[in-house]
Amino acid sequence: MASGSYTIGLDYGTNSVRAIVVATETGKEVGSAVFNYPHGDMGVVTDPKDPHVARQHPADYIAGVEQTVTEALKQAGGDVAARVVGIGVDTTGSTPIPVDASGEALALKPEYAANPTAMAWLWKDHTGYKEAAEITEAAKAAHPEYLAKCGGTYSSEWLWAKLLCCARTDRAVFEAAYTWVEMADWIPAVLTGTTAPDQVKRCICAAGHKAMFNPAWGGYPAADFMASFDDGVLAKVRDTLPDRAVNISDTVGTLTDEWATTLGLPAGIPIAGGAFDAHLGGVGSGIKPGTMVKVIGTSTCDLAVSPIEHDLADIPGVCGVVPESILPGNYGIEAGQSAVGDIFNWYVHKVQPGGLDHAALNEGAAQLKPGESGLLALDWNNGNRTVLVDQQLTGMVLGLTLHSSPSEIFRALVEATAFGARMIRDRVVEYGITVDRVINCGGITVKSPMLMQIYADVLNCPMLISASEQTCALGSAMAGAVVAGAHPDFEAAAEAMTGIREQQYTPLAENVGVYERLFALYKRLHDLFGTREYAANQFDVMKELIAIREAQRASS
Repeated sequence: MASGSYTIGLDYGTNSVRAIVVATETGKEVGSAVFNYPHGDMGVVTDPKDPHVARQHPADYIAGVEQTVTEALKQAGGDVAARVVGIGVDTTGSTPIPVDASGEALALKPEYAANPTAMAWLWKDHTGYKEAAEITEAAKAAHPEYLAKCGGTYSSEWLWAKLLCCARTDRAVFEAAYTWVEMADWIPAVLTGTTAPDQVKRCICAAGHKAMFNPAWGGYPAADFMASFDDGVLAKVRDTLPDRAVNISDTVGTLTDEWATTLGLPAGIPIAGGAFDAHLGGVGSGIKPGTMVKVIGTSTCDLAVSPIEHDLADIPGVCGVVPESILPGNYGIEAGQSAVGDIFNWYVHKVQPGGLDHAALNEGAAQLKPGESGLLALDWNNGNRTVLVDQQLTGMVLGLTLHSSPSEIFRALVEATAFGARMIRDRVVEYGITVDRVINCGGITVKSPMLMQIYADVLNCPMLISASEQTCALGSAMAGAVVAGAHPDFEAAAEAMTGIREQQYTPLAENVGVYERLFALYKRLHDLFGTREYAANQFDVMKELIAIREAQRASS
C-alpha cells in the first residue's frame, strides 16, 4: 500500500457534484467541496407542460469538476495535491448524453446550448415510458433473455427508451448525434481526453443495468433487434458501441496535462472506470455477500452482490443482475425506489403543510405510534422502479379525515417508503439472495432517526449506518485507490477505508406486530393498483386502518 497517498472521489448527483479527497490508508476525508448545478430548477431542466421531462446541461458537469476538485484540494492543504494517486467517478444513471462524431456533447455547441433535447437525459426523465413498453414487448417476443437479466420489464429510466423517445420527438437532435454516452462514461473520458466515440470505454454498470448489455450474448443487444424499431434508428447508435465493458477495477486512461494544470494535480494519474452513484455508495459502505446496502437520497438504490462462481437465478422486477457491475468478482443486483427524499421534499416545498420544515415534521412524526394516524400511503409519486417497474403509477394517501395533521401525513409517507423497501428486500430474498444485515447510507440516514427506526421495524431487521456521510464519493475514491495500486483489491480497500457507526437501529417488538398488519394492507393496495391480476374486494382496508388507529390510540 502506498504510504501517505490520497485519492479523489467525484460524486455527480441529481442536483450537485461533490469532490472529496481521502487518505488511502484510512479513508479519512481531508477535503471536500460541493457545486450546485446552475441550470434549471436545482440543476434539473424541466418542462411545465410535461412532468416527465428531466434534463441537465453538460456544461454544469465540466464547471463542477473544476470548482469542486480545486476547492477540496485547497481545503486539504499542504502537499496533498502532489500525493494524489488516482481518481474515481460516480454519476446518476441512466443519464445519456448525445455527442457528435468528434465526441463533443451537443449541448456544448452554441446551436444546441438552449435545447433540452440536446442535453443530458437525467435518470428520472420518464418521457420514454411508451417506448419502454414497446421495447419490453419486442424483447418478450424476440429476445426474452434480455429482459430476464433486467428484471422482466424495460424501464423509461433506461438508455434505449430515452433514445427512441428522442428520435420520435426531436429527430434533428437525434440525427445530429453520432452516438450517446452515459454520463458515467463521459466524465472519465473528458478527464482522460478520450471522448472520441471509438475511444470511450463503457462501464458494465451502466451498460448492464440500463442498456441490456451482457457477456452472455456478446455485449449490447443484437443489431437486428435494434433495427426493428422505427426503421433502424437505434441500430445507428448500436453500431457505435463496443462489445466489451469495463468495471471499477479497470483504468480508462490517465489525467491529461491540461486537466492536471487546471486542477493542480500530477499529470498521468489513473482514472478508474465509472459507475453509478448508488453502486459506488455500496462499495463505500463495504458491500459484500450477505450485506444489502440501501443508498437513500432523492431516490433509493438497494444493492446486493453474489459471488460469480455461484449460480444465481434471474430476479423479476429488479434493475438487473449483472456480472461485476458493483463489486469485481461478484454479480451485482440493483433495485430501488424512484422517489424517497423527493417525496419528503415535495411535501415540504410544494404542499408546504402549515409552513413546517423537515425538522418540525420529523419531530412531530416521531411522537406518533405506528398506525396511530389511521393513514396508509403508496410511495409511487415518481412511479415504481422495483418490483413493478411502472413509471405510470402514482402516489396516494388513504384514510384522510378532517383531523389528519401534517405530521401524520408525513409519517405515512415515510412509512410508505419503508413498505416499498420491504417489498424489495423480500423479493431478492425470495430468489436466493442472502441478506444478513442492511447498511444504510446517505444524509437522511443520519438526519432522521425517526425514519431509520421505522425502517428497522418494518423490515424487522437491524439498520446499520455507514461511517462515511459521503459513501458514493468514498466508493469512487476507493476505485481510484485500487487502480492506482494503493490497495491490491476492493476487499483490502474496504478493510482500510470503510466503517460502520456505533449508532444502530434495532426492531422494537411492539412496533413490528403493528407494522406487519399495516404492511399487509400496503401490499393489498400495491397489488390492487400495480398489477392487472389483483381484483379482490377491498372494502375492509379502510376499516382495518381505523381498527389499528383506535387500538394504538387506546394504548397511549
